[in-house]
Amino acid sequence: MALPIIVMGAAGRMGAILARLVEEADDLVLAAVLERPEAEARLAGFAASGVLVSSDIRSVLPKCPGAVIIDFTAPEASMLNARSAAENGTPIIIGTTGFSDEQIAELSALAEKSLVFRSSNMSVGINVIMDILPQLTALLGEAYDVEMTEIHHNKKKDAPSGTALLLAEPLLKARGLSSADINTNRFDVREPRKHDEIGIQSLRGGDVVGVHTVYYMGPGERIELTHHAHSRENFANGALRAARWISEQIPGRVYNMQDVLHS
Repeated sequence: MALPIIVMGAAGRMGAILARLVEEADDLVLAAVLERPEAEARLAGFAASGVLVSSDIRSVLPKCPGAVIIDFTAPEASMLNARSAAENGTPIIIGTTGFSDEQIAELSALAEKSLVFRSSNMSVGINVIMDILPQLTALLGEAYDVEMTEIHHNKKKDAPSGTALLLAEPLLKARGLSSADINTNRFDVREPRKHDEIGIQSLRGGDVVGVHTVYYMGPGERIELTHHAHSRENFANGALRAARWISEQIPGRVYNMQDVLHS
């Protein structure tokens, strides 16, 4: 039986790709697409094929039993959707970035009673790199400074990117550092680089989907580990893989792509 999928923000760049990939998949069915009231008219084509179109998630969920929500919208919208999903017992896959600490804490609380999956990057490649970074950092040792750059399109609102912060987590842990040791601004600083820090620099321009490079700079050599996202389909396919996986899990914590890869 095909798994019903509800796509939030289906008129947006990621939402439109998700909706198309769901319709192309043999084991998935597009149950509903949602948008803000002012953009709902852009989804009229879906209604003609029998897909439920709405701007009100609370009215949609009871009509889509067994569905999984996929949300790549904005922090505030994702929080509203996660609350509605928890009230209805509907699993939700969240690829939104830019959450505050308070919002992340609330998602963790919701995950205690409902299935919540959140990842700042759904790419399989990025999550494999996360597995490699701790070992690489440990083997190279303290003689190597660790820096990162990230490049995205000119419409991206958050900086550093959620993926850069995600990649920073294993680096910080391997070095015994905390998020307070991330340096995102060296403008007008007149002092040498601190050894116990990880620099992240953000570039914005054009239509770049995403490029992340981790640099290990040591005595006489430099190692660069780069991931290029060529298309948003990369993230959409990861989200669909997560949707297939989460329906077999139980509530208790927020799941992520590492859980999918290691299951």
